[in-house]
Amino acid sequence: MADLQDDLRTTAAAGESDDLAEPYPDEAAMAAEPYEPVSDPDDAPMTRAHAILAAHPVADGYNGLPWALKRLSYYDLEEGESTVDTDVPRLRRGHVGALFWSLHLPEGLDGDRAVGATLEQLDVAKTVARTCDEGLRPACTAGQVADARNCGRVAVLLGPAGAPAVGDSLGILRQLHFLGLRVLTLSGVSWASDAGLTRFGEEVVREMNRLGVIVDLSGASVPTVRRVLSLSRAPVLCSRSAARALRPHPVNLPDDLLAELGAAKGLCLVPLTAEQTGPTVRDVADHLDRIRAVAGAQCVGLSGTYDSGSAHPQELGDTSCYPRLIAELLRRGWDEADVALLTWGNVQRVLRGADFTARAAQQRRAPSAATISELDG
Repeated sequence: MADLQDDLRTTAAAGESDDLAEPYPDEAAMAAEPYEPVSDPDDAPMTRAHAILAAHPVADGYNGLPWALKRLSYYDLEEGESTVDTDVPRLRRGHVGALFWSLHLPEGLDGDRAVGATLEQLDVAKTVARTCDEGLRPACTAGQVADARNCGRVAVLLGPAGAPAVGDSLGILRQLHFLGLRVLTLSGVSWASDAGLTRFGEEVVREMNRLGVIVDLSGASVPTVRRVLSLSRAPVLCSRSAARALRPHPVNLPDDLLAELGAAKGLCLVPLTAEQTGPTVRDVADHLDRIRAVAGAQCVGLSGTYDSGSAHPQELGDTSCYPRLIAELLRRGWDEADVALLTWGNVQRVLRGADFTARAAQQRRAPSAATISELDG
């Protein structure tokens, strides 16, 4: 991850290179939360799993509920809704404390249609969170996520959305952020393609850093991933990527990129899908083992990908099933501190890092007025 100190001295012009090599100025802003043991090591794994999750709940990095609800004429998430994978009772049984609601769109939507469809999903998400206020609470920052958990609510964060949602406009990006967007996936656009980032794409990353919108690199090309890792001054994440060494899915990451992501203090959120991780809970645990070994315990998290249309591994069919996965990790010898990072601490660290970077950047960098035509021709 690039340094913030340059931003505290001067601001690069739009499209100029601003790779930096000095160390991050405030490592405390990126440190994991202190951990105190919360379970008895002599207890059975499932009992220990529930105890750990009660103190360090799951921050689920990808959930497709807003789009899934568009096909229902009526639903009741507070009491329980059997037609989807996600409702408040199952979130509580699964010890989910925070949820990123995906705003990704069906294939083929771009331009004004993509912008409009994303706005509609934002409206659905905000309406659902408002009407389910006994179980859900909207959140934008690490502090708001922690406050929601302390009040017995599930924090709802908006994103990731696809890059087509910004309509090649930094002004639209700023308005989406104002409406609550917190994660944007850099793929499917001319400025973040198989060839990597264009000059406008680099300016999008700088503006995301200034706003506090987190970069999502799942599905991005290798040149895009490497350029973002060198350019971004805030931690980045991959919202739904597992280990390609175990499962050769195109969205999964090879070991070299996992190592680079870990070195940049980024976060790989492993999806609970049969296609990307395998058909059993043990397969998912294998991916978590691999990523922890290659990138480090502070680089791995979870994405349920529930209500996204994906098939899920056995024993992980809905949002109530997280204790089964955590029990499997405990049987494999994961210590409680690493489990706490996996479920809660790593996502909180990335959210804090995005907030810290945005506050620093806003002191020195005005909103960018650059356009794609000016920078990319």
